[in-house]
Amino acid sequence: MARLAQTAGLTDVQQEILATVRDFVDKEIIPHAQQLEHDDAYPQDIVDGMKEMGLFGLTIPEEYGGLGESLLTYALVVEQIARGWMSVSGVINTHFIVAHMVRHHGTEEQKKSLLPRMAAGEVRGSFSMSEPDLGSDVAAIKTRAKRDGDEYVIDGAKMWLTNGGSSNLIALLVKTDEGAAKAHQNLTAFLVEKPTGFGEVAPGLTIPGKIDKMGYKGVDTTEAVFDGYRIPASAVLGGAPGKGFAQMMDGVEVGRVNVAARACGIAIRAFELAVDYAQQRQTFGKPIAQHQAIAFKLAEMATKVEAAHLMMVNAARLKDSGERNDVEAGMAKLLASEYCAEVTQESFRIHGGYGYSKEYEIERLMREAPFLLIGEGTSEIQKTIISRGLLREYKSRG
Repeated sequence: MARLAQTAGLTDVQQEILATVRDFVDKEIIPHAQQLEHDDAYPQDIVDGMKEMGLFGLTIPEEYGGLGESLLTYALVVEQIARGWMSVSGVINTHFIVAHMVRHHGTEEQKKSLLPRMAAGEVRGSFSMSEPDLGSDVAAIKTRAKRDGDEYVIDGAKMWLTNGGSSNLIALLVKTDEGAAKAHQNLTAFLVEKPTGFGEVAPGLTIPGKIDKMGYKGVDTTEAVFDGYRIPASAVLGGAPGKGFAQMMDGVEVGRVNVAARACGIAIRAFELAVDYAQQRQTFGKPIAQHQAIAFKLAEMATKVEAAHLMMVNAARLKDSGERNDVEAGMAKLLASEYCAEVTQESFRIHGGYGYSKEYEIERLMREAPFLLIGEGTSEIQKTIISRGLLREYKSRG
């Protein structure tokens, strides 16, 4: 059989892009990931390399300076990058979500102003929905934007911004006074352009600093505090307030495909490390891969990698076709993240005591895999989304 996680039906262009990215990962990411991760250092050289390759504009239409590729192409690229180091995939994930939102929901002025700069990597996006007291309960958002003439004044605190310090564009979801009976219809998305860095980066906007995390090092995860921050009404995504919830959920759907792709990438790498180590390490006169207990582990790990990859590809292709994919994206994210955690732990077990050493790559993967269980919605949230979709499709006629 072919190697794991191969994708049928790709165009020559897609295959060329993936081959280029895979080579970049092998030469420029994997050899440096351990040291950068342990130092919690931002991978500037790697980011510069991705800019030169055009990855920041991968899905942005050619008319705006991008490559005009599909969500599937992007997901497969992310899978490869996460195989090298998940934090690097985080650098482009939120950027991609924001670009998707601008492309599909922005005004013509917003598209012309932002998309060419985003395609070039000059403007890089972050995505802000969560707050210190809430995550998935989006309707309970407290951060407010009040209209004041041709401007809005924003007050409140946001949490868990990936690229919060290194980005210069935030897609921000806040509460506005639209007078709607449903809480979701009183939410508005803003496109907040800001300087990079930490501290008070603009009057009324403070990025306090990096949150120290168990894993997912290198990429900056931050808070954002708004205190009388003024922004023009023209910064409302799409120009019309009250539509932010649907716009952000569209972004989250593609984000869930992305998280599934990242989970696949980590699982692929965990399997690669395990199958290599199992053929090198010997006990009782033979490689441990020849012991049935280890051979069966490898078989189960490979099957999980393949299943997760296929579900991720299906969800991406469905979104590319224009169909609703909330259930399929939720299924892919659920399965891929859970399998990623399981495959990584089995690889850790195969490494034995060496897996606990920071010298070995599997130690890093053990700290990265759990993040995917909660990113873009926990497994329990995915089950809620999936079950609601199933009940919608299989509604009882009794």
